[in-house]
Amino acid sequence: MTTDVTPDMKKKAKLWRGFPKDFWTANGVELLERAAYYGVFIVITLYLSRILGFDDIEAAWISGSFSAGLYFLPTFTGALADKIGFRSSLLLAFGLLTVGYAGLAVFPALLEGQGLVQYGREVVFTGLLERDIRWAIVPIMVVIMIGGSFIKAVITGTVAKSTTAANRAKGFSIFYMMVNIGAFSGKTIVKPLRESMGDLGLINLNYFAASMTLIAFLSVFFFFKNTEEKEDSKSLAEIWAALLKVLSNGRLVSLILIITGFWMVQHQLYATMPKYVLRMAGEGASPSWYANVNPLVVVLTVSLVTSMMRNRSALFSMTTGMLIMPISALLMASGNMISGNIDLGFMQMHPIAFMMILGIVFQGLAESFISPRFLEYFSLQAPKGEEGLYLGFSHLHSFLSSLLGFGLSGYLLSAYCPDPRKFATHEAWQAASANAHYIWYVFAGIATVSAIALVIYGWVIKRLDAKDVKADVLPEAIADPIN
Repeated sequence: MTTDVTPDMKKKAKLWRGFPKDFWTANGVELLERAAYYGVFIVITLYLSRILGFDDIEAAWISGSFSAGLYFLPTFTGALADKIGFRSSLLLAFGLLTVGYAGLAVFPALLEGQGLVQYGREVVFTGLLERDIRWAIVPIMVVIMIGGSFIKAVITGTVAKSTTAANRAKGFSIFYMMVNIGAFSGKTIVKPLRESMGDLGLINLNYFAASMTLIAFLSVFFFFKNTEEKEDSKSLAEIWAALLKVLSNGRLVSLILIITGFWMVQHQLYATMPKYVLRMAGEGASPSWYANVNPLVVVLTVSLVTSMMRNRSALFSMTTGMLIMPISALLMASGNMISGNIDLGFMQMHPIAFMMILGIVFQGLAESFISPRFLEYFSLQAPKGEEGLYLGFSHLHSFLSSLLGFGLSGYLLSAYCPDPRKFATHEAWQAASANAHYIWYVFAGIATVSAIALVIYGWVIKRLDAKDVKADVLPEAIADPIN
């Protein structure tokens, strides 16, 4: 007895656990890209300051601009990806990322003789601060930024196109898991590199990142066989016009500015926390590992929090999260006011490190209240029928918070927790950093103002909507007074 092989059977044979090969390839390279990105980004301000000699303010603005660009560009690069095809876009993206990360690794070697001297595990500067050549790192970071912006647009698009209505939720849950595994592994590798190589580990970490994106490039080249036709999409001019339309909507712009206050506190952690912890708790601290606490808390609590808030409005859930955020910053500040190590029974921990971890726990909890409901609330503020267009720019708050949060971090570190290497004696540095915890008071204030502003915003919007409803009903009542 013979059975004819139908096209449908052939299609199913190509699936693995319900998803096509392109789906798994896209998720695999997403894991590699996240590992590369977070491994580098968690210590990017340390790299810029300790390796290239930028001061805290310069390092903050450079890294903040880099992070902000990653949130601003994907809408534009996504339109370009639709035109040239996803496979070509991924090859371009991972090619740029490999070149960029390799550039971060090789660039310090080019500075030998320009003021950068290596003594064993330590990197010592002898005049690099006066050398303009160090600013050549900016175009290298722009290359990484452009490559990364393609990834954000293309991977989610691939997941969407390679799933069906029946398995799309499962597909995106797998994608989210891959993102978190990659982020966790990238942050985890930083500490052993720093412990074994000192500051040189900050350089060699970029070789790790370049190898991850090179493997991703080869994976796409050999296994990603997306044969879809190139799609017609909005032109860059049309997208720019859409952005201007969003920015002309006062209701949305107000919401973006308010929520930026929350995300400033969240994003600046990557700029402030590594330097603050290493300077205040010592080189044995593990800021890259502490950063993993945030996604861990989100994964553990987001489902529970969403379930708890299911009968509450998005605004109520977001406001709850905003009110938790100042508590997070105040906990981080309190570590500088505790004397002696914290005895956990199985280990001793510096109070700065312990309270930082506790603060990050509350920060993750706040995110669980805000993140799942923000897009929902944002879309409700958009004009009817234009939700999709407006959601394309829903991450404008992340663009602003990266730029402003990182920039402010540089000034606060310089004022309250300066680089110890710039002081002749440890005692002089101790005097200069006695009020280092003031940094967190500033961010607690920003979070508090944002929370209050969101409450006021919700009250105003409710009154405006009530007036609109009344204005719509009144003409009908006049035309038909009996009804």
